[in-house]
Amino acid sequence: NMAISVEEVSSSLVREYLSRKGLKKTIACMDEEHPRTEASINNRSHLRQILHLDPLYKRKAIKPSQTTLLVPDQPESVPNNQSSLVAHDQKGQTLMASQDPEHFNAPVTESTKRKKTSRIRRGMMPGPVASTPEVPNTVFFFNFVALYCELKVVLLGSSLNCFSVEWRNQGFTFSETHDLRYGIVQKKGGPCGVLASVQGFVLKKMLFETSDPSNTFNKLKPSNSTRRKCLVLAIVEILWKAGEEKHAIVAIYSGTKHFIPVGQYKSEGVLEKVFSIYCCSFETEVLGCLLLVVSAVLSRSIEKVREDMDVPTTTLIGAHGYCTQELVNLLLCGQAVSNVFDNDMELDSGNGNITLLKGIKDLCEIGFLSLFEHYNICKVGSHLKTPRFPIWVVCSESHFSVLFGLQRELLISHQKGQEFDLYYYDGLSNQQEEIRLNDATELIPPLELCIRTRLGHLTLLGSNSK
Repeated sequence: NMAISVEEVSSSLVREYLSRKGLKKTIACMDEEHPRTEASINNRSHLRQILHLDPLYKRKAIKPSQTTLLVPDQPESVPNNQSSLVAHDQKGQTLMASQDPEHFNAPVTESTKRKKTSRIRRGMMPGPVASTPEVPNTVFFFNFVALYCELKVVLLGSSLNCFSVEWRNQGFTFSETHDLRYGIVQKKGGPCGVLASVQGFVLKKMLFETSDPSNTFNKLKPSNSTRRKCLVLAIVEILWKAGEEKHAIVAIYSGTKHFIPVGQYKSEGVLEKVFSIYCCSFETEVLGCLLLVVSAVLSRSIEKVREDMDVPTTTLIGAHGYCTQELVNLLLCGQAVSNVFDNDMELDSGNGNITLLKGIKDLCEIGFLSLFEHYNICKVGSHLKTPRFPIWVVCSESHFSVLFGLQRELLISHQKGQEFDLYYYDGLSNQQEEIRLNDATELIPPLELCIRTRLGHLTLLGSNSK
């Protein structure tokens, strides 16, 4: 009887889902936090009977709708009265339209509108679907519970943990300081690894891949429309890379609960109000940062994120709300690997056992430098140290910021005495003016040590910093 054992049914469904995904450690964690009892449902046949799924079980398995794939090429904003985006393929054919149901690829009729409303009410991820027999609402309800329990475990370590206020309140908004209009502002400590990574891709788009007809003189002072476009393109690239350049999933905060949390899930009004759509802009005052992380994990898939890690139980958000290296690597290179050296490394752990440490597989668009390398705690490989563009996320004293140059020649010139510009941006520092680094500048000691791990003693441009 469903009425007398909702919690046990939900627990059984979550365990079944985790079992089919091969997530044994997650099951063990769940068993520890929510031990099985005599009332637990451990028989699949019994579970099918409770959920009235026997007729469907005999047919071909029916899967819930998947979000439509996003193939980015040149996404662009649409008129202001439509909160949406459009993406085209290389031939200019429209592949993806906005979150607005009127822009779905499938023809919109009164029938499909009714079906979409019904799907959202049942808790499905919206999107065009083939005609299928009706499946009991309970199935979709528990699919959501299982998915978000998994999300919380991989992000926070437990489905009972909650996102800090610093994460919930952080969006992607730009500085209005005249010399820093390119900069994303961080409100509080914690999500800096995400913000710095996105900042790096925004700068790549702004400096090297887009043109601003209204401002060709100084690309570091973009118009509102240009910097918004660069943010959208940066997010598309990050998610597309996380999806192995095959698909992308975007999580959106709807403000409406799509399921009622039960069992071992602590509600905080965030994930239960999230669903996935085609694409959107994350330029919001709140939740944008968290939504990007969820989108990147879903685009990569929770299973692959765990496979990327040296230790599958590692979380993406660590102690005190800090971003782990796995999360930064997911955003920078599309894989949540635990290390920053090139490729994988095998270590002899004794008794004929080999421990595989996973590193960065390919040359990255945006680089990474770490103060830990100066102290010989880690070694940053060339895939991150010499990226395709002269932009680096810098890890110094548990904080992430951005270092960048304006000339790509910086990456290939190693002549002694070579002069070049380097700029530094820290979204958390309440920075009020442009910081241009040079030999005449007294660099912040930890930052200088990070820079020297990449640039040695090459000469910075001898102009005064502002």
